[in-house]
Amino acid sequence: MRKSTFQKHLSVDCVIFGYDESNNKLEVLLIEQKEPTLKSTHKYRPQFALPGDLIDEKESLDQAATRVLKELTHVEGLELKQFQTFGDPQRVKQTKDKEWLAFYRSDPDARVVTIAYYTLVRKEMIRPIPGSFAKNVVWKNVQRVPPLAFDHNLIVKTALDDIRTRMHYNHIAEQLLPLKFTLRQLQNLYEVVLNTSFDKRNFIKRFKKDEELIDLGEKQKGVLHKPAKLYSFKTRH
Repeated sequence: MRKSTFQKHLSVDCVIFGYDESNNKLEVLLIEQKEPTLKSTHKYRPQFALPGDLIDEKESLDQAATRVLKELTHVEGLELKQFQTFGDPQRVKQTKDKEWLAFYRSDPDARVVTIAYYTLVRKEMIRPIPGSFAKNVVWKNVQRVPPLAFDHNLIVKTALDDIRTRMHYNHIAEQLLPLKFTLRQLQNLYEVVLNTSFDKRNFIKRFKKDEELIDLGEKQKGVLHKPAKLYSFKTRH
């Protein structure tokens, strides 16, 4: 059980988006909850959830997000962005969540407001391992996220909407592409994040005018097709 120093009304949840360039997929990192050992008249069905937990009275929100992510997934060193607070009075009071809460929370009926964080990484840059009350950690395609615990589907959707809004002006692509990349790689990334498709000519024309891109004067090596030009971002140089 949680010690009394943990706030029973305030938590953090972390949305970790991972870009899989080899399959051109954007995925979200989820934990599978450990099954409570309480006696029950029905079979407990483990749920997937975002890495999240209550905060300690002595830590800041940012510190809590970093700690919780590490405790549940052993992932650390990521730059987490706080993006929204979720405080619906019923967000943790659904029947599907009650048994799990009764085992892991000292006051399972308490209203909990959560502060949500997100970040984007290349999937190969982290190696999640389950810890604490996480039975497992899995990546799920953002287009096929299963039903999650609490209001976590809403949190994932809100985070994804925020990313899509910022995609064109917050250098999000810099976090997900290698140092040197082709315009095809850049277009693939935009299409998978925005869940749409672009006309190749118009896309290339637009980004060739982008002052943030540098033509490196190099081409791909070791490819079976015609080598494409390589580009980078000015902010990386």
